[in-house]
Amino acid sequence: MTKSILITGAASGIGLAVAKRFKSAGWQLGLLDLDVDALQEACQTLGSDVWSRALNVCDDKAVEKALADFARSHNGQLHVLLNSAGVLTMGRFVDVAMHQHKRTVDINVSGLMNMCYYAFPYLKNTKGACVINMSSASAIYGIPELASYSASKFAVRGFTEGLSIEWQDEGIRVCDVMPPFVDTPMVNKQVYRAPALSKLGVKLSPEDIADQVWESANAKCQKTHYPISNFLKANMLMLKVLPDSLARLSIKLISR
Repeated sequence: MTKSILITGAASGIGLAVAKRFKSAGWQLGLLDLDVDALQEACQTLGSDVWSRALNVCDDKAVEKALADFARSHNGQLHVLLNSAGVLTMGRFVDVAMHQHKRTVDINVSGLMNMCYYAFPYLKNTKGACVINMSSASAIYGIPELASYSASKFAVRGFTEGLSIEWQDEGIRVCDVMPPFVDTPMVNKQVYRAPALSKLGVKLSPEDIADQVWESANAKCQKTHYPISNFLKANMLMLKVLPDSLARLSIKLISR
């Protein structure tokens, strides 16, 4: 049976790279994105057999309908849900408009929860189903001038951990992918670049993340977090063993 994957934020960046990766392996695609023009262009690139829907992931009724429509065309099943939709605004907390902070939390957290909530019956109806949430290196320790983004990704991390245990008995794997900065439109379009971005640089491509998503989707073990890059893995270990004062100092150094 041909497997299916439904991807949010699918019209560009990581979402589009994942779509291409899974399409090349013969999977059936469902693409969701708020940008109608970019979504149409992505579908033209990927082929006429690709299912798509313009969608605001914060609109719970629209999410419920989109998932029902996609599942209906795939025998009521959904093998993989990738929650890739997200936004980022860099800047000192008080220099960023409050509505932008709220939008970050709404899309990155509430939108992701919407997708999981309404996808549940179709995931439960599919043997070996998996949810992959796009988290971030910013979920390991809060990053200055990305405070609300870090907060949203901490929420994704906690939600993923809780749901991975809760849904294990339902036969649904839940995990997240945790990359540092990736060469995507979301990062490249930033008017202001936080010092951490300038210090660490952008060393990963969307295709690098797509490879990790592919590995995570096909993993046999119940692993919850997939940090990307040896640098990030080393920092995760360091931040676990260091006293909080030293961990805080290390983050301050990369944020000056």
